[in-house]
Amino acid sequence: MSIDIVFSPSSFPAIAGSGCHYNSAVKDCTEESAVLSLFTVVQFPNQDCLSASGDNGTCLAASECFAAGGIASGLCANNFGVCCIFMSTCGLSTNKNCTYFVNSDYPNPTDKTGTCQLTIHKAHADVCQYRLDFVQFTTMGPEPVHHTCSNDQFIISGGTPINPICGENSGNHMYIDAGVGTTTPVTITFITAGGSFPRKWKVRICQIPCSSNYRADDGCLQYFTGITGQIKSFNYDPMSGLQLSNQDYSICIRSERNFCSIQYNACADNGNNRSQSFTLTGNTSGQNEVAGSVSMGCMADWLAIPCLTNNDRTAAANGMCFDRICGGTLTTDSSTTQSPVLSAVRPFRLYFHTNNVEAPNDMGNKGFCLDYIQQPCTNTAY
Repeated sequence: MSIDIVFSPSSFPAIAGSGCHYNSAVKDCTEESAVLSLFTVVQFPNQDCLSASGDNGTCLAASECFAAGGIASGLCANNFGVCCIFMSTCGLSTNKNCTYFVNSDYPNPTDKTGTCQLTIHKAHADVCQYRLDFVQFTTMGPEPVHHTCSNDQFIISGGTPINPICGENSGNHMYIDAGVGTTTPVTITFITAGGSFPRKWKVRICQIPCSSNYRADDGCLQYFTGITGQIKSFNYDPMSGLQLSNQDYSICIRSERNFCSIQYNACADNGNNRSQSFTLTGNTSGQNEVAGSVSMGCMADWLAIPCLTNNDRTAAANGMCFDRICGGTLTTDSSTTQSPVLSAVRPFRLYFHTNNVEAPNDMGNKGFCLDYIQQPCTNTAY
């Protein structure tokens, strides 16, 4: 869609009807073309824009932004349009391409308990997914025994079924199935309960067309693109986070052109003497060292990566690879030393599972944070 901005001659009183036009046929000035054309039309597409506040918006005519209930924040389209920001809070609905869902007291945190919902409708029929970016997501974390979200919860209704999450998830994201047709809405809900806590959220919700090249693969709750990136489980934090119970979801990474395998490394953890960036099972509290485990040793909580092997690929060359890893160290050889791991199965997809029991066997687990880098197609083994 483009916006037409129409200027009439009255917009330029100093110009319209004054001066003369050089007529090359008679080599003289004439008045017949001295008046500007009745209309000058400026067109620009409604593209994404970066607002003066730093938020992402949509480039619209100022009148259209105001009529739609948006907030003009800076100029775009060579100053012919405004970067329009849409904000929604509890009890509202939206069908805008991109909307920010914030707590009722935003930008201040809230200590209220109750339910805060936003209902999402498709902007048009050719919408297959919603991408939720957690610009800010700070709620009460899970209870410390079994790591369940028994107080605050974030849930989805009407789209992709997900188990509740809570805690600190700023910077993370989700892809939600928008369903078929145009009349089935999706509702996202923050439930706040329990004691006093400074909760704050700002979730950017963008609609993904079915035909777009940035649509996630089916069944992917998270979807990453690019040769390198970082993946974190929900509520991961090396100091105060706790791995959430009752999680079951897929994480997908787009295979970039001419890249055939992918390497994963545990993220740097400068806050602990012993790295907490991969702690899924065992008593990893404090400085307890727990070795990594694979395959049948991972029956409660695990991260599944198809045909995972050590980084030098010797295990794969010998016909050995593993599909599950767990424990307190990222490794395929049951050691307590973090080591890179590699998979050459495409499409690149991870699957994360946790049960609803932690204590007494599992204690202090933070979840995982992995840096990935895709590997070029230069190895004949693949």
